[in-house]
Amino acid sequence: MASSDLNNTQAYNKSKQQVSTMLKQGFISDFFLSPPPSSSPSDPIRPLQSPIRSTPSPTLFEMMTDEHTRDSRHSVQKMRIEGRVARVLSGAPFRNPADWGLGIGDVKLTITGRDGFSVSMDVHREVLASRSQFFKEKLGRRSGSHHSVEICECDDVEVYLETLVLMYCDDPKKMKMGEGVSKILGLLKVCDALKFDDGISSCLEYLEAVPWSEEEEESVISHLNELHLVNDCDVLQRVALDPSTSSRIDDIFLRLLTGVLQAKDEKARREMKTLISRLLKEDASESDHGYDYHKLEISKETLYTVSHKCLTSLVLCLSEATSTDENKGMMAEIAREADNLEWVVDILIEKRICEEFVKLWSDQKDLAILHSKVPIMFRHKVSRITAQLCIAIGRGNILVPKETRVSLLSTWLEALYDDFGWMKRGSRNGDRRLIEDGISQIILTLPLLQQQAFLMSWFDRFLEKGDDCPNIQRAFEIWWRRAFVRQPVVEPQLQITVCDYPS
Repeated sequence: MASSDLNNTQAYNKSKQQVSTMLKQGFISDFFLSPPPSSSPSDPIRPLQSPIRSTPSPTLFEMMTDEHTRDSRHSVQKMRIEGRVARVLSGAPFRNPADWGLGIGDVKLTITGRDGFSVSMDVHREVLASRSQFFKEKLGRRSGSHHSVEICECDDVEVYLETLVLMYCDDPKKMKMGEGVSKILGLLKVCDALKFDDGISSCLEYLEAVPWSEEEEESVISHLNELHLVNDCDVLQRVALDPSTSSRIDDIFLRLLTGVLQAKDEKARREMKTLISRLLKEDASESDHGYDYHKLEISKETLYTVSHKCLTSLVLCLSEATSTDENKGMMAEIAREADNLEWVVDILIEKRICEEFVKLWSDQKDLAILHSKVPIMFRHKVSRITAQLCIAIGRGNILVPKETRVSLLSTWLEALYDDFGWMKRGSRNGDRRLIEDGISQIILTLPLLQQQAFLMSWFDRFLEKGDDCPNIQRAFEIWWRRAFVRQPVVEPQLQITVCDYPS
């Protein structure tokens, strides 16, 4: 049995004996041994009340056990600190001055932690004053052969001791090789407090050279900001962008988009599309951990340049498909170009700059004619772009004038009805509901007569195709009630007439 377990068992048995003795001597009562209070016959009969449930007070034994547990934890923690401190001191030059060619220390230094743990040692005035401005100021004002210095309320005694050891080293950076980033940040903080310039420089050089995890990166930035060292080192060059180069984001983004749109490997293209989309959606409005989070500002012109290129490529594919009998060879090309344009439109919607594209898409009368001449199995992915716009408009993510909404439906709604059966084969049931809701919402934003025209056309199409046509019955019901059941009552305007009476 381990010594700690034996001590716990002995303490437990001792506490149990004390409680048992106090019970026998009557100092405390036992609930199970004490008789219930008797009621006299003269006492009035009281109605039974449900007992009030409350948290039972801890017994004396429980309180003594808890106190012993806390003491045990404190003892274990203290033993661990003593072990780490002893390990640092075992190789400290000021503990073995003869091995380092040093004389007896002439300064008694005491370091005390916030928890009260304290350690004292004899160190050398010449070494400390030459390496640390803090010790130079403290010891320079004193005369005599022996001095005493005490540093109180330290966060970590071990880190202070390691910093003292570094002051005795010719190359402090080598002494830290293999240490973690968090340990170096602790040393950096103490070196800054003691004004140990060589230690600060070596810590910064170490941080500049070692890799960081994302969590460590946040901690590094936070510590450097706290110590006001951000502008005095090269540590943050790996995460900080020079303001003069920030305008290059458009060039970089255009290169990335063009590379994805023209990628030869289909699997890699899908993976990079997902990656770029996720990165573009990362946005925050607050500064945290020293970061300045802000919305990625990609110019509208860049995105529309890409969207026009995609649209042109799609038109060329459909034109070629209608001018040749070998349509099967064009299936993959049409699907690819439609998928590219759908991706770019999704970025436009995310950036809240898609209004101009809705107008552009609504004006594609010639493209809609070409679309109708291509077999459904090849062209149905083009209708996903129309569905995408209807969903965004129906959710209020795109705000366009009434004329644009009417033009969009007039140009592309029939094509969407035709392709819907094929579209739903490759999508989830939830996607179908989104498309139906988007079409319903955009129709219901129009004047009643235009609602009637689109919904009566849908009524005939639904009776003909059934499940291969979007089910927008809900929109039909709302239109019917608006038109024939719940006509709004227009209150007459108050009219004021001014009359001139003859005098």
